[in-house]
Amino acid sequence: MWSPEREAEAPAGGDPAGLLPPEWEEDEERLSFLFSAFKRSREVNSTDWDSKMGFWAPLVLSHSRRQGVVRLRLRDLQEAFQRKGSVPLGLATVLQDLLRRGELQRESDFMASVDSSWISWGVGVFLLKPLKWTLSNMLGDNKVPAEEVLVALELLKEKAEEVYRLYQNSPLSSHPVVALSELSTLCAGSCLDERTFYLVLLQLQKEKRVTVLEQNGEKIVKFARGPHAKVSPVNDVDVGVYQLMQSEQLLSRKVESLSQEAERYKEEARRACRAGKKQLALRSLKAKQRTEKRIEALHAKLDTVQGILDRIYASQTDQMVFNAYQAGVGALKLSMKDVTVEKAESLVDQIQELCDTQDEVSQTLAGGVTNGLDFDSEELEKELDILLQDTTKEPLDLPDNPQETFHTNSVPTPRISDAELEAELEKLSLSEGGCVQCLGPSCIPTLTSSNAHTGSFTDATGEG
Repeated sequence: MWSPEREAEAPAGGDPAGLLPPEWEEDEERLSFLFSAFKRSREVNSTDWDSKMGFWAPLVLSHSRRQGVVRLRLRDLQEAFQRKGSVPLGLATVLQDLLRRGELQRESDFMASVDSSWISWGVGVFLLKPLKWTLSNMLGDNKVPAEEVLVALELLKEKAEEVYRLYQNSPLSSHPVVALSELSTLCAGSCLDERTFYLVLLQLQKEKRVTVLEQNGEKIVKFARGPHAKVSPVNDVDVGVYQLMQSEQLLSRKVESLSQEAERYKEEARRACRAGKKQLALRSLKAKQRTEKRIEALHAKLDTVQGILDRIYASQTDQMVFNAYQAGVGALKLSMKDVTVEKAESLVDQIQELCDTQDEVSQTLAGGVTNGLDFDSEELEKELDILLQDTTKEPLDLPDNPQETFHTNSVPTPRISDAELEAELEKLSLSEGGCVQCLGPSCIPTLTSSNAHTGSFTDATGEG
């Protein structure tokens, strides 16, 4: 769906018909209605009136924003919105309504609302209204002449903000005072013509962000320090700094010109040597040396001027820091207006007293209620010792030896028969040099029922 915002985002130039709402080419009946003239009064048919006004008023402003212009004329709008040889018949009424609502203002009225005396030197920049326009206004005729220039105030404010940001982001912002000619060159891409540039300066002057002064036949512009600050009048310091800046630029241009001249003499000397003209080559070298001495003298002057400017810029920075410190001290004094050392000490004592009281309350509550019974801790300890001694004298009620052996590993222990144990015993006796014949019944191991499955044995004496 078409909207003034979308139309405003379209690129400037080209056929405007391609950037207009869809019904411009599709709905003939709708366009016939929109191109027709307004009724004499809105009371005749308020619906039709509001419908036309709601279409044309935003379109006029958005079209101007897209074109990058702040100055409107009825004739230009009629040419821009011409369709199939027809022009909108109600554009004059639309401009009158925008004038009534304060969205447009006559260029001459806008100039009268601001101190534009500095523009008087530019003869022909702003043309006076023709006598018939003045008479028509005096007689109460509010019709907008086709050639009268109107200013879109909202677009002018946007353009002024754009120029201010452009200046802030440029090298010219190193000092608040700048030549009008340099500023005009900087804003050439933003302001389409000279009149727009002057209107932008007037708007910035109205907002108290710039002031314009004529100095030695040249206009200089002073900008406010910050985006929300108000500009101060041009003083002697500003003029002095501006003159130093101009001297720096003049010396820089002179040094560059002399450098090119010295290079030219050097080239002439080289050509003369090649041609065998020794005297001519010597004259060229002498001229080159004289030029280089002049360059050295100019460099010394330029260094002096730049040193002074650097000190001025440093002092301005120091002044800003000093002002910031001063503001900080004032704010700190205001914030500590009712704070004293005595009050702070008293407050700390109160806090300590409250903390001590809280500790006492906590200790009291932790003691609990004894119900009137007092216990002697020494008697309780003696009774506890007696109980411990009685407990050590009593036999320990240990459980019986388990009949089954529990193994920690998962591999089961193999069962050994009596015959295997006797054969193993014989082998041991023979290996130790014992006499087999001396083995009597008492030497034969006897397996008990309790250790038969574990492989352990005892002799007849009961020893293992």
